[in-house]
Amino acid sequence: MQQSGGVLYVVATPIGNLADMTERARKVLTDVDLIAAEDTRQTLRLLNHFGISANLIACHDHNEASVSRRLLSALEDGRDVALVSDAGTPLISDPGYSLVSAAREQGFAVVPIPGPSALICALSAAGLPSDRFLFLGFPPRSRSQRQAWLKDVAREPGTLILYESGKRTVATLSDIAETLGDARRVVLARELTKRFETFLFGSAAELMRRVDEDAEQQLGELVILIQGRGVGGDADGCEEQERVLRVLAESLPLSQAAALAARLTGAKKNPLYRLGLELGLGGEGD
Repeated sequence: MQQSGGVLYVVATPIGNLADMTERARKVLTDVDLIAAEDTRQTLRLLNHFGISANLIACHDHNEASVSRRLLSALEDGRDVALVSDAGTPLISDPGYSLVSAAREQGFAVVPIPGPSALICALSAAGLPSDRFLFLGFPPRSRSQRQAWLKDVAREPGTLILYESGKRTVATLSDIAETLGDARRVVLARELTKRFETFLFGSAAELMRRVDEDAEQQLGELVILIQGRGVGGDADGCEEQERVLRVLAESLPLSQAAALAARLTGAKKNPLYRLGLELGLGGEGD
């Protein structure tokens, strides 16, 4: 049962181009009693641009638990609170989950104010399948953990989407090529909605080399999009290629099964072989 009190607004803000600020978001930030911001300095620049004066309180990964209690108390007193991140939609790889969850549990109204999101922005223009996708957030920083993390989603058929720091992009692309194979299409989206917005397309190994040779591509944060499991073509074609490969691998070594499946289906041998490894069809000597 919803209790009386203030309202918690979850407000999306621009990811780069300030013209993407919605009128509804501007009104909410103007009217609320408190704004909980991931970085008050960043949010203050946004508010100043739109001539909004507000009471700001920092709410980030290191203080969210304690600040949430203060914000819940404000809601209980009937004050309205807006939650914003540095850019984009709060809670999407940003702080805020604890606050929103607690507000829901205590019966306060939680109202989303939709707007920009880097992952959706990138997906809409990447040219990869968008009917099914899996958002992974930021990968682990160590190589071994990152590779294990990627292996966990190797069989996901939908487009994989992750965020990464520019300075770690080369290492992450290397792990993508090694763990998921180099047959998948990969897209790097950088500086979204800004003047130097860039989309790079290719295999993980190709993009790794391009980023390694271009220091500009190693600045800021990027969205990395990876084609889901399969060997190319439409979904029905991928299913048929997998079916043929499975049947042949029951009687033949994987390398031979992949070669024959390629002849029968028109697919390429190497991606089929890597798919067989992902499916656990390879045995001793393959």
